[in-house]
Amino acid sequence: MTQLSFSDAEYAGKRKRTRREKFLEEMDQVVPWKVLLSLIEPAYPKAGNGCRPYLLKTMLRIHLMQNWFGYSDPAMEEALYEVAPLRRFAGLSLTRGSVPDETTILNFRRLLEQNDLAPRLLAAVNTHLTDKGLLLRQGTIVDATIIHAPPSTKNRDKARDPEMHQTKKGNQWFFGMKAHIGVDAESGLTHSVTTTAANVADVAEVDKLLHGKEKVVYADAGYIGAQKRAHKRGRRWYVAAKRSKVKAIDDDQLRDLTQQIEHLKASIRAKVEHPFRVIKRQFGYQKVRFKGLAKNTTQIQMLFALANLWMARSTLLAAGEVRP
Repeated sequence: MTQLSFSDAEYAGKRKRTRREKFLEEMDQVVPWKVLLSLIEPAYPKAGNGCRPYLLKTMLRIHLMQNWFGYSDPAMEEALYEVAPLRRFAGLSLTRGSVPDETTILNFRRLLEQNDLAPRLLAAVNTHLTDKGLLLRQGTIVDATIIHAPPSTKNRDKARDPEMHQTKKGNQWFFGMKAHIGVDAESGLTHSVTTTAANVADVAEVDKLLHGKEKVVYADAGYIGAQKRAHKRGRRWYVAAKRSKVKAIDDDQLRDLTQQIEHLKASIRAKVEHPFRVIKRQFGYQKVRFKGLAKNTTQIQMLFALANLWMARSTLLAAGEVRP
């Protein structure tokens, strides 16, 4: 019998399950591990030259925990030493082997970036959810959100990130980037993700957010004129009217009717806010964690893939969806 470390023994003897443990148990069941591992495996280093890399499934699990809990590479290494549930989820033990150091964790993330694997992982998750009947693809809701970046120039380069930009929303200025998403109108799950600097207009990305099979598109007033930018015709577009135009209607009856129509459109568009809430509140992604668009795009695509699984977990678990 393998001897347990003090921390593992203490963990095994406790009775109450924390929210983090429940979260990890649920995600362990709904993540399509085999599919994701098969995509990464061709690019993952093989053993040789005296080097024996950590198991791919261990590194993938660590990478997902970084996204779920917002750990930096050094913080992730320390957490694996300190927090037994994280170590257990990764399949590690302090008595049966070592814990990956921060450089190993960094190298795995770079492997995903260099091989452009994040969009393929998002597509694989969505294919998995489509097979389960959760992505219907009849309609799309498009929207964008600002992800803040450090505006300070008190750093080594004495400058802001050149790939980020400032933009004005309402009466307030923001500096950072935008995450643009296309969401399934029925399920609220994200099927398309792009990123730009914060000053790029929402409508400029609309055609990249449509998968081509939708029959109807919903959008807020920032997408006025989107029909002209979309390559494919024949869709029905429901774009919100500007408030100023609605208020300017003189006929009270017509204005009330217009407001009711706008309220109905807004109630459908509300689903697009759910993925944003998950990555910002559930996963704590409020600010960019890297410099440049490329690295942050990789993380954002991964976050929305994980958000889809988090949002669909109840349905998957109820259907007995368990992935080894």
